[in-house]
Amino acid sequence: MCVCTVRAFLDYGVIDVGKERKKTDVTLPEPVPEGLLQVSRVHPEDRVAALAGNPNVGKSTVFNALTGLRQHTGNWAGKTVSNAQGYCTFRGHGYVLVDLPGCYSLMAHSAEEEAARDFLCFGGADAAVVVCDATCLERNLNLVLQTIELQPRTVVCVNLMDEAKRRGVAVDLEELHLLLGVPVVGTSARSRRGLDHLMALLAQVIEADAPEPNCVVYPDAVETAVAKLVPILRADCPPQIPPRWLALRLIDGDDSIRAALRTHLGITLAEEEAVDAALEGFDRASLCDQIVSAVVRHAERVAAVSVRSMQEKYSRRDQRLDRILTGKLTGFPIMLLMLLVIFWLTISGANYPSALLSEGLFALGEVLRSLCTALVLPGWLISLLIDGAYKTLAWVVSVMLPPMAIFFPLFTLLEDLGYLPRVAFNLDHAFRKCSACGKQALTMCMGFGCNAAGVVGARIIDSPRERLLAIITNNFVPCNGRFPTLIAIISMFFVAASGLFGSVLSAVLLVLVILLGVGMTFLVCKLLSKTILKGVPSSFTLELPPYRRPQIGKVIVRSVLDRTLFVLGRAAAVALPAGVLIWVMANVTVGERTLLMHCAGFLDPFAGLLGLDGVILLAFILGLPANEIVVPIILMAYLAQGSLTEMADYASLHALLVANGWTWVTALCTMLFSLFHWPCSTTLMTIKKETQSLKWTVASFLIPTGCGVALCMAVNAVAALFGA
Repeated sequence: MCVCTVRAFLDYGVIDVGKERKKTDVTLPEPVPEGLLQVSRVHPEDRVAALAGNPNVGKSTVFNALTGLRQHTGNWAGKTVSNAQGYCTFRGHGYVLVDLPGCYSLMAHSAEEEAARDFLCFGGADAAVVVCDATCLERNLNLVLQTIELQPRTVVCVNLMDEAKRRGVAVDLEELHLLLGVPVVGTSARSRRGLDHLMALLAQVIEADAPEPNCVVYPDAVETAVAKLVPILRADCPPQIPPRWLALRLIDGDDSIRAALRTHLGITLAEEEAVDAALEGFDRASLCDQIVSAVVRHAERVAAVSVRSMQEKYSRRDQRLDRILTGKLTGFPIMLLMLLVIFWLTISGANYPSALLSEGLFALGEVLRSLCTALVLPGWLISLLIDGAYKTLAWVVSVMLPPMAIFFPLFTLLEDLGYLPRVAFNLDHAFRKCSACGKQALTMCMGFGCNAAGVVGARIIDSPRERLLAIITNNFVPCNGRFPTLIAIISMFFVAASGLFGSVLSAVLLVLVILLGVGMTFLVCKLLSKTILKGVPSSFTLELPPYRRPQIGKVIVRSVLDRTLFVLGRAAAVALPAGVLIWVMANVTVGERTLLMHCAGFLDPFAGLLGLDGVILLAFILGLPANEIVVPIILMAYLAQGSLTEMADYASLHALLVANGWTWVTALCTMLFSLFHWPCSTTLMTIKKETQSLKWTVASFLIPTGCGVALCMAVNAVAALFGA
């Protein structure tokens, strides 16, 4: 497979990071292929259209505007790549729109590109819509030119026309239509302008004869090789795949297309030896470079004729912002300041709604208790259901929901604004030093909200080895479930001030704790890259989208529905059985002591080596389903109560902890163990699903736990040495 690095500039929104590097032989097991994505038609006569496009061109906005709520998401069969299907009607006909993964090419250098290519080839699409960004059309045309070679029934949707106008960029749509030979439409999907025209053109290309696109004319050497291959391939080539396109893919070294033909159509190229013989005497690497270069040059010529920039104001503005936000001296301080502000807003903003939610849910619990009593249920069963299962669930919801409802929208706002790709760019150098991928910075940021979401986000990393590094180390950054424990310990033992200064100081210390987790992420990535996951960092193209004004309303709805409720649902599913187990351990006695205290006593000697006690260590073990219940379990054990409880304020909690032997060493070790210990059950289940491997799931459990144990032992030993 040949990779040609194309020069790109900051003002075009693309930065090429690094050079092509040697691939590793470490593989990440994937689910067994189940066949191609199944299209969900409402009626047999429904038309199918594939939506393709580069990342950050508004493709999903077009998709959402056309389909509304009539859509569903999932994974491509056999791949860790998300898909979405939606349904709409136009002039009496139904249309199934398939939102293909965002990609820059169909030459199948990534899982996203392979999924998009396979659906266009084998998915039965009647037509394709390629969504482009009007503000930087040239780089989008590469995908357009490749798509029309494969699917002549293509509509080019030039989106973000309103933003292009503000930037002083004019796109001559008629000229673009003449140059490409396929229908072209301008849209502004956010305001729904041009979408009716898009659907009209889509219906037209499906119903009428296929257009004759003006495809790329390649150098003579390439055309000669194509001319030799086409007659050989014509017999085996299925009708939906142009022989010329297939010849080009074989020339540029895309052998995955042969596997795809076998997988999806049961076709084996009968003349593979003849294909190889036809290409003898050709420099395959040179042909590959010529193919890529020809596409790029053709895109440049089309853009030069059809795009006119009337002013540079907005481009210069973006460049100035990028010099600040990605500068060597300013990038990291701004990034840390942004992190501080987000956490301060999350900490300060979540306290009051969390208290209200907790009060309401616990009050509802008493209503449910009265209902159970009215149903004449046994007392022990009522206590099991209400004090065990329900209270645990209520605690998890009241603690998790408000911070997530604040953090995820803030995170999504930064994503919509275009800042998060800058974070990845800033951290890329550090990750490459650790033989990891800069995209891991994005998955790490997602882990602040929920580590399970960060694990799922690792799908954006193409290299299996680097994806594993991101998955295994994602737990080193604290999720919102660990924030309450960290914040409580910081506030009680390390911050004496109150009010605004106290909250800001707590946020600063929390950021320092997080930086420790980030540092451990780099260290472990480096160690794994030198041992069980040997390899060098792969190259990747990082897109820096233009800065855009976020759509706050849509951001809130999307983040709450797609992230907050998804994570909360998984946590709630494991909180109920955990509550039952905790109740049993707290209420079943053996020899005048509960099972909870027996287990705590058994763990106490080992916990002492970590600077903890048996109750604290047991609370972390029982908190496996949800980190939010660690502190309540500690309180329940210290107070010898049979159900989860909470203290009225930090002063009362501090007094209780000190009375049970806590010192600043205990507090520090508890904080460190909270930062470095096993992932919660939700995250572990997600890891198992994403890797399809028990081995890597166990490794994801043991590695952070081992780091936490070693660090706590070291801190406790040093403290003991100095008499603390």
